[in-house]
Amino acid sequence: MTVRVGVVDTTFARVDMGSLAERTLKDLLPSVIVVRYTVPGIKDMPVAAKKLIEEEKCDGVITLGWVGPTLTDKLSYVVSSLALQLVQLTTNKHVIDVTVHEDEAASQEELAKIAIDRTVKHCRNLLTLITSGGEGLRRYAGKGLRQGREDVGPIE
Repeated sequence: MTVRVGVVDTTFARVDMGSLAERTLKDLLPSVIVVRYTVPGIKDMPVAAKKLIEEEKCDGVITLGWVGPTLTDKLSYVVSSLALQLVQLTTNKHVIDVTVHEDEAASQEELAKIAIDRTVKHCRNLLTLITSGGEGLRRYAGKGLRQGREDVGPIE
């Protein structure tokens, strides 16, 4: 089975998550075909994801966004996130939304670590969803896994 994965990244991001996603996907599944689409900002990601699914025949898409700290930035993210949900519902394909918010860390170094961890873990999640559906992640259900930070673990 040939797997095609779309990667949508933005010029607004402060970490090159698109290149990281490409490398990670190829490391995890050397036969994967990666189609990358770079847009200016998060509000442009939904149409890029839809184009990758419909025109490039991608089996799933990972979107890599960066959200500034202002209320306007946060509202733009909400709009983008809702539109990405609509893309999933209208195409019946997974779109994993990987977003880093400027105000979720105290330093640039911590933001970079969050971006890297979140990107790598969600690349793995997307490939698992594409190749095995919900069954592939079932063994991790209820484990308190996080993307971007350390896992919190289950409550016993």
